[in-house]
Amino acid sequence: MIILVDAAIYATILSILCVGLTLTYKITNVPNFAHTSFAILGMYMALIVTKIFDANPYLAIPMAFVVSGATSLFLYYFVLRILQKRTKSFLPLIVATLSFDIFMIGILNILADTITSEFQVISRDFTLRSHDILIFDMPAILILSLAATACLVLGLYYMLYKTKFGIKMRCSIENTSLAQIYCINTQRVFCVSWFLSGGLGGTAGVFLAVWFQGDPGLSVLLLPSVFAGSIVGGFTSIYGSIVGGLVIGFSEILVTDLLARNFGYWIVSYRPIIPFLFIITTLLLWPRGLSEIIKKVQERI
Repeated sequence: MIILVDAAIYATILSILCVGLTLTYKITNVPNFAHTSFAILGMYMALIVTKIFDANPYLAIPMAFVVSGATSLFLYYFVLRILQKRTKSFLPLIVATLSFDIFMIGILNILADTITSEFQVISRDFTLRSHDILIFDMPAILILSLAATACLVLGLYYMLYKTKFGIKMRCSIENTSLAQIYCINTQRVFCVSWFLSGGLGGTAGVFLAVWFQGDPGLSVLLLPSVFAGSIVGGFTSIYGSIVGGLVIGFSEILVTDLLARNFGYWIVSYRPIIPFLFIITTLLLWPRGLSEIIKKVQERI
């Protein structure tokens, strides 16, 4: 039962992260390697709210959303947008996101050391699981993470297909030049999208802090799983990324547990191989991932 709870929580958190990664890729056509750092920033917002302000970790969600969203917006507006004007190549943009990720890891390490030195709070390999509450005899993180994923699906559908801003966003993503001809402020749309992407990462980070161990270097370990979920989902399908995140999340936890029970718990250390296997298999055998299936389902709806 515990392993199923862990798998469900991890899978839903991964889905939220995959949506943010896919959203920014659809806009710039460049994978954001700094995306998981926004989640770790959200983890530390949860740590600050819980340990320093002595409040429930879930109260950190608004702050994590804003701080991580603002950081993501900074990356786009002051780095990627400027590079896009200077070069037609995507390689400098990819290098820029990698460089920003390294920069973020440094900032997170400084933040962790500052929290420990100034407030005598453990800021590495920490967990806030003891601060979680029970809802219907179940951990609140399980119910809230599932609810967040469900709200994300419904909210994205409503925003993209039922609002004027959603229509502008879809138009800007599909054909930026045509959108500008119709007087759509594409830069505003892109800025909001990047802010939303970072905010989702920060929200996922709060959930991570409640149930899993937090550390500045966790972003490096999360990155392959998030990319695997997005690639399995098709990398251009927002709804596909949600399903892909669920597939990778459940597979990582349940497959590793199954193998460990049969071959020994030494195999747990090889868990990161699973997302890489999904990435390789999908790219070789099914490059479009789940996007085609999701597209057909959307057309029927």
